[in-house]
Amino acid sequence: MSALRFSGPVLPDGEVRDVYVLDGRITHERPTGAETAGEGWIVPGLVDAHNHLGLEDGGAVSDEEIERTAILDRDNGVLLTRDCGSPADTRWVHGREDLPRLIRCGRHVARTRRYIKNYGHEVEPDALADVVAEQAQNGDGWVKLVGDWISRESGDLAPSFPADAVAAAIGVAHAHGAKVTAHCFGEESIAPLLDAGIDCIEHGTGLTSEHVEQMVSRGVALVPTVLQTSKFPGFASAGRDKFPAYSTSMERLFARRREVLMNAHDAGVALYVGSDGGGSARHGVLHEEIRAMAAMGLSNEYVLGAASWRARAWLGWNPGLSEGDPADFVVYPRNPVEDLSVLLEPSHVVLRGRQVA
Repeated sequence: MSALRFSGPVLPDGEVRDVYVLDGRITHERPTGAETAGEGWIVPGLVDAHNHLGLEDGGAVSDEEIERTAILDRDNGVLLTRDCGSPADTRWVHGREDLPRLIRCGRHVARTRRYIKNYGHEVEPDALADVVAEQAQNGDGWVKLVGDWISRESGDLAPSFPADAVAAAIGVAHAHGAKVTAHCFGEESIAPLLDAGIDCIEHGTGLTSEHVEQMVSRGVALVPTVLQTSKFPGFASAGRDKFPAYSTSMERLFARRREVLMNAHDAGVALYVGSDGGGSARHGVLHEEIRAMAAMGLSNEYVLGAASWRARAWLGWNPGLSEGDPADFVVYPRNPVEDLSVLLEPSHVVLRGRQVA
């Protein structure tokens, strides 16, 4: 593999320097024969912290469709994906050097008949810990719970599992070396998850000030998926005739979602960016989620870091481009901190030391 040279301001510090790529890694000493490949603003590879590679509305998709959507994400600058539940076996993606690096959660773990058909493992509370143990062993260090969903009995959002089952399941996951995250729209499911030591909350529109305080003290992250939560009015409208209480809840959660997000940020909860790609959401649109989070009131610099260097550090990857680091980065023609719209037009995408887009 020939050596490559890229030059320009390197985020997050913005220092102008040459970045050389040799044998898939970063070096700051010019290799013999290094060819100039590009100039511009250099950003550590983007991270989609909530993605569903291999999932569409009917459940699992083919390997060909997985490849297509992974390439859409990659060409949008996403070089590291945290899968948040998929019915497809995507382990083969690890062997493809042209596809984004993938951290798999395995399948969603949900309550019986309380989630979207064909998406996850549906279990009763007494089997929750055993299924979580299986997913912890089958995944790449994360397990995804469905913390709440609509209950046919109450006609409203309700926790999927009782607190004792949640505590046992999270304890089992941690014993297997896996972290746990959970889908949570409403309020009631969150406290038992936090008390049990969960590592991350997805969506989090029901967070209260007490929840936020607990998240800060325990280092629990939040991936707010604001493109997904912007759909709440549609969910409310669709369910109004059959589940009026649910519709009212979704409208209330939508109305306060900006307040919840900014309160979490201002208190010091670590936020990360996730497109929720898969199912009813699209792939290749992380730039839209970044801009949507900024439109909620977060600074450009904060959101870009939440989708790049801070997210990479959170997931155990190099946050910067230091000597010997994997050469995963994106080059843009303008400063993305000043103009997030440039995220739609990367000049160069470098993954594992190769220009892939």
